Amino acid sequence: MSFAEAFRFWLKLGFISFGGPTGQIAIMHQELVERRRWISENRFLHALNYCMVLPGPEATQLATYIGWLMHRTWGGIVAGSLFVLPSVFILIALSWIYLAWGKVPLVAGIFYGIKPAVTAIVLVAAHRIGSRSLRHPALWAIAAAAFVAIFALKAPFPAIVIAAGIIGYLGGRFYPGIFSSQNPSHASYKSYGPALIDDGMSTPEHARFSWTKLAAYAGAGLALWALAIGALAAAFGWNGTLAQMGWFFTKAALLTFGGAYAVLPYVYQGAVEHYVWLTGPQMIDGLALGETTPGPLIMVVAFVGFVGAWTRELFGGDALFWAGAAGAAVAAFFTFLPSFIFIFMGAPFIETTHGNLRFSAPLTGITAAVVGVVVNLAVFFAYNVFWPGGLDGPFDRPSAVIGAAALVALFRFKAGVMPVIGACALAGLAVTLLH
Repeated sequence: MSFAEAFRFWLKLGFISFGGPTGQIAIMHQELVERRRWISENRFLHALNYCMVLPGPEATQLATYIGWLMHRTWGGIVAGSLFVLPSVFILIALSWIYLAWGKVPLVAGIFYGIKPAVTAIVLVAAHRIGSRSLRHPALWAIAAAAFVAIFALKAPFPAIVIAAGIIGYLGGRFYPGIFSSQNPSHASYKSYGPALIDDGMSTPEHARFSWTKLAAYAGAGLALWALAIGALAAAFGWNGTLAQMGWFFTKAALLTFGGAYAVLPYVYQGAVEHYVWLTGPQMIDGLALGETTPGPLIMVVAFVGFVGAWTRELFGGDALFWAGAAGAAVAAFFTFLPSFIFIFMGAPFIETTHGNLRFSAPLTGITAAVVGVVVNLAVFFAYNVFWPGGLDGPFDRPSAVIGAAALVALFRFKAGVMPVIGACALAGLAVTLLH
């Protein structure tokens, strides 16, 4: 396939990639494997396995990886960038509308209905992750311990990830049957006919592992990161909002094992509790906006960056939009830069570790802990939505009814996220107008 043809496809994908990582990966499979036959089923799933091992948004990394495999480094940069850029611009526009007109009854009513829907979505995400990963009572115990640690003990998310990884590593050594990763993807390879990148093709020269290439990519990535955060620190000071955002979202990017829902508690702890860039209810609203836009769900960080820079009035009261746009751009850049670096320098190396229990067992432990962390996120959302004035205040019955209806629609009837959010938005608008 030509570079221009691939460019057009990645641009289109950036605007239609709704449905979270599962939906996005399904769209790529349908387009690249089944319809266009650019890559075989086997090679596609093998690439997906690489991305599941890495921290970061796996759908974005999969697009970057396939683009890199087809057209070398620039192919990967174009594929990954076009996968996320449309959602960045859309979220900047929606964040501006939210902050500028969020108090208007029409907009407020829509968000009133969306908030309980988001609570239901997070609960369903916890169930989905748990049903796939908690295959043994020991893994259930890890999930429960993670929930207690973050809910009752206020343990930092990185500490939970490290502890779960250590438990997984030790479990893999002494109880390999419990902590082995049972990835079913290899069990059902299908053939859709010959592909341009087929099973029998030898690995391209640029995709073969060498220490020289690894060092070059690592050095270039670190230099780009240091240049960017150094420029922010020089312009606004190390303790300035933009430099602190760059440093914080870099750390967040390295902790996204398990997808966006796994890192959201860490973003909440840092952005809401530590830096106070936004409030808890605003975080829920941001997740709602992230659910309604294409691209990876972790793009909610752009909303966090926009609101944080807007509320701090970085460029003065007359330039709030440009401050917010700068905050969103910084958050997105530092969140996704590590994913590009990991793909370019690590994919050939990770291929040599695929199926090795020493590497998969810690991830099994981390994934189990993620379930408990996501349940804590759902509890936090429910508390803020159903008791907006605190436990001493009144219980918001209409909001609870909307949330229960959303949960039934998602869990029982397998409704799509977008229709559920739309219906809940209309219900919230009706409740607000009646009041």
